[in-house]
Amino acid sequence: MARRGGSGGVGAFFRLLPGGWFVINGSVSPSAADLLRWYDRHRRTLPWRALPGQSADPYRVWLSEIMLQQTTVTAVIPYFDRFLAAFPDVTALARAPQDRVMTLWAGLGYYARARNLHACAQVVAGRGGRFPDTVEGLLELPGIGTYTAAAIAAIAFGRPVVPVDGNVERVTTRLFALTDPLPAARRAIARQAMTLNDDAPARARPSDFAQALFDLGAGICTPRTPACVLCPWRDACAANRQGIAATLPRRAAKAARPVRHGVHFCLTDAAGGLLLVRRPEKGLLGGMMGLPGPHWRDAPWLPAEALAHAPAAPRLRPQWQKVGQVKHVFTHFTLLVDVYAARVDTFPNSLVGAEGMVHPAGDGAVALPSLMRKCVALAQAAHVFD
Repeated sequence: MARRGGSGGVGAFFRLLPGGWFVINGSVSPSAADLLRWYDRHRRTLPWRALPGQSADPYRVWLSEIMLQQTTVTAVIPYFDRFLAAFPDVTALARAPQDRVMTLWAGLGYYARARNLHACAQVVAGRGGRFPDTVEGLLELPGIGTYTAAAIAAIAFGRPVVPVDGNVERVTTRLFALTDPLPAARRAIARQAMTLNDDAPARARPSDFAQALFDLGAGICTPRTPACVLCPWRDACAANRQGIAATLPRRAAKAARPVRHGVHFCLTDAAGGLLLVRRPEKGLLGGMMGLPGPHWRDAPWLPAEALAHAPAAPRLRPQWQKVGQVKHVFTHFTLLVDVYAARVDTFPNSLVGAEGMVHPAGDGAVALPSLMRKCVALAQAAHVFD
């Protein structure tokens, strides 16, 4: 028997098996070399990913990782391409007005990411356009947390760390047959994942190894129907040997998502203008343009109390119609919005000055979040403006 140092500082006893596998404390350890061979044949081509033999661009890696938070690769690609065309480097992004950044982000959701993206670009631009090349340095930047710092450090700068996203979490849970349910088991899973790059080939190619883990989870070790027969780590996978891979990771029963209630007013004029207001900087949809309305709350709105919050000005007599309700699901709650619509001939200056600004109802240059676009679409479908 021999001893190999583990990432936690405590040695693990192992013996080497034919084919490069390790037995560690009675469990088979996956071979990084096997995963990297698989990756070299099957790696995904992504617009932010460097080609084989090329160095990763830290700006592209950072931009993609921020966009991929809570969002799928398929959804992110067109946004990434548009951002890169508009802001080819971090300095260009830093110099852009925030409204321009928010406009290009509109529809991608989780808008605090866009504000932090812009703030981070300004910090990096102040450093001469150079990102920190360590996890610790990256963690000091706006909008970069533990996972994102590890991903950028590994992919862009070759730091031997394991970024634990949902894919890596799932792969790790199955490899070691970890049956404690999420989210309570998340820290233990992350600690176990850190042992995956103890193998020398992983440390020799940390950027490729991190991305190989992502691709394995996205293409083979999928949530519902893992393709275990195609997996380069199938022989090392404890869950595969036990026949429970498709059942992992296990999750604790979710509490019912609470429901909140909102009211928004869609007011247009004869020229097709739409009254919009800027939402507060903090909170959901912070800093975005939106339809006027009161704060969302837990109780439904009666028509009389809802209309008390309608946009108002002297001699303005809009005939408000309730045109329906929009349902929008956020991460932690479901929002039900009563939508009222009306049309006036002209917006009084006092209303525009007090409430917000007027934009053409179909103007794509306005960064309306998807919730607000749903509300406008519902009002338009009701033909109140005809």
